[in-house]
Amino acid sequence: MSAPSDSREPRRAVGPLGDPTTIGWWGRIWQPFWVLPSVICAAAFALSLVLPEVDRRLLLDQTFLFNGNAGSARSLLGTIASAMISVTGLVFSITMVVMQLASSQFTPRLLGDFLRSRIVQVTLGVFTSSFLFALVVLRSVRGGDDGPEFVPQLSVTFAFVLVLASVALFFAFIHHITQSIQVDRTIDRIQRTTAAELGDGWPDDTDDEPQASWEPDERPYAISARDRHGIVERVELGAIVRAAEKAGVVVELTFRPGDVVFEDQPIARVHRGPGGGAPDVEALADAVHDAITLGRTRTVAQDPQFGVRQLVDIAERALSPGINDPTTAVQVLDELHRLLRAAVQRPDVSPLILDGSGVVRVVDRPLPFADLLDLALDEIAHYGADDIQVPRRIDELLADLLTVARPEHRPTLAAKQAELAGARR
Repeated sequence: MSAPSDSREPRRAVGPLGDPTTIGWWGRIWQPFWVLPSVICAAAFALSLVLPEVDRRLLLDQTFLFNGNAGSARSLLGTIASAMISVTGLVFSITMVVMQLASSQFTPRLLGDFLRSRIVQVTLGVFTSSFLFALVVLRSVRGGDDGPEFVPQLSVTFAFVLVLASVALFFAFIHHITQSIQVDRTIDRIQRTTAAELGDGWPDDTDDEPQASWEPDERPYAISARDRHGIVERVELGAIVRAAEKAGVVVELTFRPGDVVFEDQPIARVHRGPGGGAPDVEALADAVHDAITLGRTRTVAQDPQFGVRQLVDIAERALSPGINDPTTAVQVLDELHRLLRAAVQRPDVSPLILDGSGVVRVVDRPLPFADLLDLALDEIAHYGADDIQVPRRIDELLADLLTVARPEHRPTLAAKQAELAGARR
């Protein structure tokens, strides 16, 4: 049986709160592209030092281990090292070509997804670690003029196992690459990721708005970004609610995740809350800053607009004179249709976020359906206006949305139909 929910937790007037999943320090460590390959290489280097010592101490002589002499061990390890560094260069070259292709044919905003792929990171890590392991073990082989012969059987056998693992990973890598450059799979993957984020953020169609109200001050106090700048990647709304409740104020956020924030730009306005006391503004500003994560790239997490932007970019590239592929643009419209069909059956998210007592503490800027519709259709309709397929598919899309839309969304859809029809005249 699940535990009952705590009614004292912050909540949104209509819709889920939308707080991001907390990523601890351990999760943040593994995010950069180079970390996992580096860890694999470090593990291989440690094994290349430990396994020869195991060979020396245990004097293993098993039939399933390498049974050659020092010369054959050196030859095998040298071959493995030279082959693996060559194949690693090939993998890097393939990776760069695919990234260039994805950037030019689809959109440069897909590169982050490709670099976050674990199969790419593991492949590069195992290939480079195989080279490193063979090279380090090679120095421990003794024979001939080096003194008493010593062949690290276990280590050489493990180097051979690494080669087999590398071959398997190479096939997996090639399969992943061929899948990654297929436009239909790319579009479907972006749509599923965006749909999941939108589904987490939109309210159920049965949600009822509780009695919540908020009156802004005529002259609120502004909280600036100070010396920070970047793209808003994460906003911990629950933390801001708790800080506002402690200060007895209402915090109005002036941005959405995905927006760019510049130095000294106002990021929030502080309004008097119930009671109208004098808050500790500096402590509140520190709490707001701590709850906002700025970065250099947009992600779909808390920012489903970015997923829609990726889809629209793919359609625009497909409609460009240099590519002239309207069928791909129609595929994008099919996936956007799925997103909009789900959104049009839900009420808009309320900007009012309440504390555990039901008092408004934070006012943010959730994505309304009208903005989502504009982002999804306006640019594609503009660049595809002279095509046969694109206007027809957009008309079908809007007509279908009108049949399933909630009453409050129908005027927006009707206005969009009239706007696009007028633009074609």
